[in-house]
Amino acid sequence: MGNGTMREDASGSVKSPRLLPWTHEGEPCWLSAGSEGGVLSGLADAIEAEQMRDGHEVLFQSRGLLEQSERLGVHEWKLIALRLTESLADVLRVSESRGIRLGVTDPTLGDDAEEIDEVPTADE
Repeated sequence: MGNGTMREDASGSVKSPRLLPWTHEGEPCWLSAGSEGGVLSGLADAIEAEQMRDGHEVLFQSRGLLEQSERLGVHEWKLIALRLTESLADVLRVSESRGIRLGVTDPTLGDDAEEIDEVPTADE
């Protein structure tokens, strides 16, 4: 497994490293399983919460724009698609991280994270 080693806690349960909500040079970042409750863990929690709030806001704004779809130009459609794609990538990363920590997601599925993080820009 490319994300680090599993760790057994005091109760004997095995814990995986935490997938963080950011990358470094396009590679996933992981936090040691023994770092729960630390500064980086708290920062990751705050960023994940912000990503979820942003996703709700983007969805709300996009729905409002889509109600006026007959008046939208190509630029507006691209912007909506870009923001929805960014938000979906963030929410999927949060979901994957939480699934790994709950033991319901295979940590090796993160090997596709590069694809999730490759969000096109508005210029493309």
